[in-house]
Amino acid sequence: MQETGSNHISVLIAKDEFTINTGCARSEWLGAGLVFSTEEFRRSWDRAELSVLTPKFSLVPDSFFDISRAREMLAEIVVLDTADDVRTVAVPEFAAHALYSVNDGGQLSQVISGSLGNAELFPEQYWQLKALQSIPDYNKIIASYGAGRIYLTMAQGRSLLISNSFPAGDFTTAQYWIFSLMRNFQLNPEVSTIWFRTPLEAEWEISLYSYFKSVEFLQ
Repeated sequence: MQETGSNHISVLIAKDEFTINTGCARSEWLGAGLVFSTEEFRRSWDRAELSVLTPKFSLVPDSFFDISRAREMLAEIVVLDTADDVRTVAVPEFAAHALYSVNDGGQLSQVISGSLGNAELFPEQYWQLKALQSIPDYNKIIASYGAGRIYLTMAQGRSLLISNSFPAGDFTTAQYWIFSLMRNFQLNPEVSTIWFRTPLEAEWEISLYSYFKSVEFLQ
């Protein structure tokens, strides 16, 4: 796992669970009932990154982006609930804008945000896209697994190949999506490292090591 000396916390939220990474330590998935007793939420941080694992995300090239049509454009890609608040954020690294809703985070995400100075909530794929810049490999593969979905962002060099999520009720299905996409993009796992932003059970990590050059964890 990469470490950092900065006073920084990253929290990933998946429905009724969350996981914390402070750079020096990473938690397993924690139940929502622990949110009020979690010491990290009573501390002061220089920077807090909050992520909601949600499929309600789309990346649109700047040339096609129209903020007045943000909800309409996202609704063409994913199913939105009436109450979903659609937001946008620039992703200049790829000359694009992300369209998303983080309502799937529910009350848990709001409590955690309030505990961390009302830090803004972003979708997991936004943070995956940002993390690509920190990976030195030519084949860049980032994954997050939680709440029955696998979130995947892949790139070669500076070229983004995909950033999407897929239903995966178990980790065998999650691996199916990983290898299916890698095969489509002709990425060889034997010479590639896969980087996770979420905790992995030991047996899952061992399984991945059977195929990949390395399995690492992003801060």
